[in-house]
Amino acid sequence: MRYRHLFGPVPSRRLGVSLGIDLIPLKTCSLNCIYCECGETNNCTLERKEYIAVAEVYAELKDYLSKNPQLDFITFAGSGEPTLHSGLGNVVNFLKKNFPAYKLCLLTNSTLLNDKTVRDQINPIDLIVPSLDTAREECFKRLNRPHRDLQCEQIIDSLIKLRREYSGELCLEIFIAPGFNDKPEELSSLKSALEKIKPDRVQLGTLDRPGAEEWLEAADYQTMQDIASYLGNTEIIGKFKAGPGIRTFNDSYSRQIFETLRRRPCTVADLKALLGLRPAEIQKYINHLLAQGKIEIEHRERGAFLKIK
Repeated sequence: MRYRHLFGPVPSRRLGVSLGIDLIPLKTCSLNCIYCECGETNNCTLERKEYIAVAEVYAELKDYLSKNPQLDFITFAGSGEPTLHSGLGNVVNFLKKNFPAYKLCLLTNSTLLNDKTVRDQINPIDLIVPSLDTAREECFKRLNRPHRDLQCEQIIDSLIKLRREYSGELCLEIFIAPGFNDKPEELSSLKSALEKIKPDRVQLGTLDRPGAEEWLEAADYQTMQDIASYLGNTEIIGKFKAGPGIRTFNDSYSRQIFETLRRRPCTVADLKALLGLRPAEIQKYINHLLAQGKIEIEHRERGAFLKIK
């Protein structure tokens, strides 16, 4: 079977070996964040519907998980905001019923958590990683560029409600964008919001791959350390380490690389961690894709990134 809605498994810096489930078409989202590694949002919406048939997802999960792969998490993530899919709860229940040995994770931008239906659907998930980059409306509009019907205060209130109702692990993620949310007044407001939300832990990240806006730069490590210390109960997300013996499910490494780059730009080192191949071997597949004109190279501070052309 060729998988259209599953990707990976990938070695994640946060989740170990993670099999991704992508329920949303590329860049269908409620935000248009300046740092998004998937690029600019082309369908900014709050409409929940069955963007892809859940029956197709069930079939792929049955086929792949029946082989009993070693995974740390099955993660709802990918090309857009997962909670926009109205059948998210059905997929969660399918996995809990048929493959209960696997832990589930949701990566979400938090924008639909004000909907009680959404909160009920995601309640069985083992780990929820919502994002909150700012607690101030002006910065929210500049940094996250939200759908016109969204307000920052509403998102904070919905995270407080989620924490009260949810018994699993809640790990809140903050992306630091220099010149946006690293100022004293921003951090003070953010700290007050965290004290109300009471997540189990907080993770701090900054630019690691090319974002939607090329001019955005990463925060330096000292700044990240200072912010983490100020916020408290906060860890800085570092580069991931590859897990041993990760088995990919694509027959063609060339196709695997292309499918991965379709979702996010990567360096050769990133692909080495994913595929478990020597860099020289990976370069053969890269050269093939470059010759076909399917991918291109963009030079960033962390190195040369490969991305879809």
